[in-house]
Amino acid sequence: MDLVDVTIVNIAIPSIREDTGASFSSIQWITAGYSLAFAAGLITGGRLGDIYGRKRLFLIGMGGFTLASALCGFAAGPEMLVASRILQGGTAALMVPQVLSIVHATFPAHERGKVFGLFGAIVGLGAVLGPLLGALLTEWNIAGLEWRPIFLINLPVGIAGLVLGRKFIAESKAPKALRLDLVGVALVTLGMLMLIYPLTRGHELGWPLWGHLSMAGSLLVFLVLVMFERAKARRDGSPLVELSLFRVKSFAAGIAVQLTFGIGLGIFFLVWTLYMQMGLGWSALRAGTTGIPFSIAVSCAAGISVQKLVPRFGRKVLQTGALLMIAGLLLYIWESDRYGMGITSWQMALPLVVMGLGMGLIVAPLTDMVLSEVPKEHSGSASGLINTVQQMGNALGLGLVSVVFLGAIGDRLAPQEVGPAFAEAFRHSLWWVAGVLAVIFLVMFALPARPRQHMEGGDGAVDAAGVADAVDTAGGSGSVKEPALTP
Repeated sequence: MDLVDVTIVNIAIPSIREDTGASFSSIQWITAGYSLAFAAGLITGGRLGDIYGRKRLFLIGMGGFTLASALCGFAAGPEMLVASRILQGGTAALMVPQVLSIVHATFPAHERGKVFGLFGAIVGLGAVLGPLLGALLTEWNIAGLEWRPIFLINLPVGIAGLVLGRKFIAESKAPKALRLDLVGVALVTLGMLMLIYPLTRGHELGWPLWGHLSMAGSLLVFLVLVMFERAKARRDGSPLVELSLFRVKSFAAGIAVQLTFGIGLGIFFLVWTLYMQMGLGWSALRAGTTGIPFSIAVSCAAGISVQKLVPRFGRKVLQTGALLMIAGLLLYIWESDRYGMGITSWQMALPLVVMGLGMGLIVAPLTDMVLSEVPKEHSGSASGLINTVQQMGNALGLGLVSVVFLGAIGDRLAPQEVGPAFAEAFRHSLWWVAGVLAVIFLVMFALPARPRQHMEGGDGAVDAAGVADAVDTAGGSGSVKEPALTP
């Protein structure tokens, strides 16, 4: 729901603007409002799951997201749509962190690889399904509702999620009582807003001075946050951000890779969409269907990477994925230069498949490696950090688009010059993305050779037994009472 919703709206923006008469500023907020509320609330959402129960917070977030989707679909004007999108982002921040937490707390170590493989496949499908679904729903104009079905489609999915989640998900929470760190919540939210808001609106506003000062000031806020959380941990053991997680090498290295990977993806997906729709003049539907080979490749590679490849080859699988993505980018650059404005969807298929296979080898194993040595009592906080860092990376990538892509396009172009200028800027941007992936390849050397549960003589069997013994079947509650683990 979240992955599709993030991308589905972009395709429908022209229809939304025409139907509602929304100003350009309102259109910006329809996308930016969701991202800001989502990013600012992720760490808090993850910690709330640790404290009050991950199943409970997942269902609350799912219910809120479904309700907000209905409000978006029936919005009477752009103001109500913006407010509903902000609510949607906030409830997504309650729902999304619980997914990885529930997996980490519910499944024994030897089964998690299969689950993360499926998770990675869903990520791949969601990444490209959104634009395709948005194009179809908008073009079909169901019952004359124009763009509204892109939000209303969440209602049956959300209701099914609530019914099935309530029945099948086991409750879990941190084994010791924790309290919500309200000062930490305020500092995280303030720091995220100061960093992401200027990045989101910077190009539109001409990169004003206050934006640069805000981004610089966010670093000071995060520094204050680290100092406060360190003192909070010593005082009562209930910090919002569990800084001890960064002493776990696999987690710290994985977070660095996640941030850098987010930057690369943030750049690629936006410039790719602009290149096809504004540069080549393709319809939204054609652009959406062009991405299908990429989506299938991601899903296939993610499905086998954790289960079959990582147990044998460890982090080399992720590094191979980075090299494959670089190869796909170089092939894309060559094809775009050779075929120019006459390039076709099927000619794009090969580089997209190579890139998709590379991405699939990264997304699922990376999550597995980041969480492999995290104590279960902190899985909510860790999951929130993973998602937050990914969002920060995407926001930084989107901010860099104005430099690496829009900055390469002239301000005053004749109509016949627009397409070639976009194509040239696209190739220029792909060199940047390839450079980011080269950095990722090097940073991956800091990851553990293999996730802990895949190592010979590791504690996977003990961990599995511990979780199995912890399931409280007396009274039929099905709640998971987790043992306190140490890194």
